Amino acid sequence: MLDVENLHAYYGKSHILQGVSFRVDEGEIISLLGRNGAGRSTTVRTIMGQIRPVGAIRFKGTRIDGLKPHQIARRGLGYVPEDREIFPGLTVRENLLLGMKPSRPRGRWSMDDVFALFPLLRERADTPGEVLSGGEQQMLTICRTLMGDPDLIMIDEPTEGLAPMLVDLVRQLLQRIAERGVAILLIEQKLTIALAISNRLYVMGHGRIVFEGSPQVLLGNDQVRQDWLAV
Repeated sequence: MLDVENLHAYYGKSHILQGVSFRVDEGEIISLLGRNGAGRSTTVRTIMGQIRPVGAIRFKGTRIDGLKPHQIARRGLGYVPEDREIFPGLTVRENLLLGMKPSRPRGRWSMDDVFALFPLLRERADTPGEVLSGGEQQMLTICRTLMGDPDLIMIDEPTEGLAPMLVDLVRQLLQRIAERGVAILLIEQKLTIALAISNRLYVMGHGRIVFEGSPQVLLGNDQVRQDWLAV
């Protein structure tokens, strides 16, 4: 579904991504792991058209490198950024409505569907986004992206700063999204979550992919975990 081939990206003269290649197949949960500064967030921002790419990015068989972010989103690629970017002055319901794509027919997700995924959002449907907790804002951002009916959703650090109970809710939410046939590219620091829900994992270091394999293979590879993931 998503094929990234020999991807390079730059911030000014700094060469951040140095030949990144990976794939996400239909219905998969793929985790992109690595320490801060490894290039994970740059990777998804480049895929989403926020940074100029050098290399090939194919989504559902069609090149999307060089397209604008809104053009990429309309093709069915969703993106949940690390900083959430909700509209603080709008209510939960209004934030969710902004995620819909009027040009597309009704898809997998309705307002009732996302409220069923996270019932607390239903209780706060008419509450401004700015008064939600960090965990509630994270759920709102994910659910707003789902309202656009993506075929693949890229989620950057969804559990960052959350309490353990909310971390587990995020894990359950991601699994339920995948059960609906939506592929997920997850950027995550918490190895336990990535190991629990991923079909495959990639590890990044210094702007390159340094490992690809199953959760079981990564668990058995102490050297990779020590060299590229240990803090």
